Amino acid sequence: MIDIHPDLRAGIRDSVPFYLGIVPFAMITGIAAIEAGLSAEQAVVMSVVVFAGASQIAAFELLGNSAPLVVVIGTAVVVNLRMLMYSASIAPYFTRYSRRVRAALAHVLVDQVYAMSVAEFSRNDSRDRLRYYAGLGVASWVVWSVGTAAGVLVGTGVPPALELSFAIPLVFVALLVPSLKDRPTIAAAIVSGAGALIAVGVPFNLGLFVGTVSGIAVGLAVEAWGNR
Repeated sequence: MIDIHPDLRAGIRDSVPFYLGIVPFAMITGIAAIEAGLSAEQAVVMSVVVFAGASQIAAFELLGNSAPLVVVIGTAVVVNLRMLMYSASIAPYFTRYSRRVRAALAHVLVDQVYAMSVAEFSRNDSRDRLRYYAGLGVASWVVWSVGTAAGVLVGTGVPPALELSFAIPLVFVALLVPSLKDRPTIAAAIVSGAGALIAVGVPFNLGLFVGTVSGIAVGLAVEAWGNR
């Protein structure tokens, strides 16, 4: 029997509730990859390497519309800008580790892992932070990768006449609604949606990028105005 450190085990255990959201999202991401024209191998490798559901689906949507690679990458970066804030917030807990270790930890940094880690670190000083975080992050990454592979298998088995691309906007709606908690987020959502619709005809499929940037700008402006 493998002897697992208690804090590593605790991280794995605490990651289990995440799977209710990770598994269906991962499967839809795998399906979206196939719908966008990626091969099964490409879809799985991308999910393992990127590990960022919202930006992956946005990238697949753009790839399916033959958008330039620079637009695809730029959009994915904008969608994941919140990771900069997460990294700045959680970095002080891991300053004593090498850059290689911190780079590995950064790869498994997602919303749920960040929120659970920060909450645990603030209330339990005796917790081995590296092991606990690794338990949360690596377990979530493995489940995500397996879930994506399952979605790829489902996507490759669906007849071409039965398109599943309708699931993509449903995922974004499910992610959006719970986050509409105050004026800045509501303003950002309205402006980004309207901006993307208005910019549908913009060359190189830049509509999503335009909508995202405009929404972020308006959200920040509304928040700054409210803090005056």
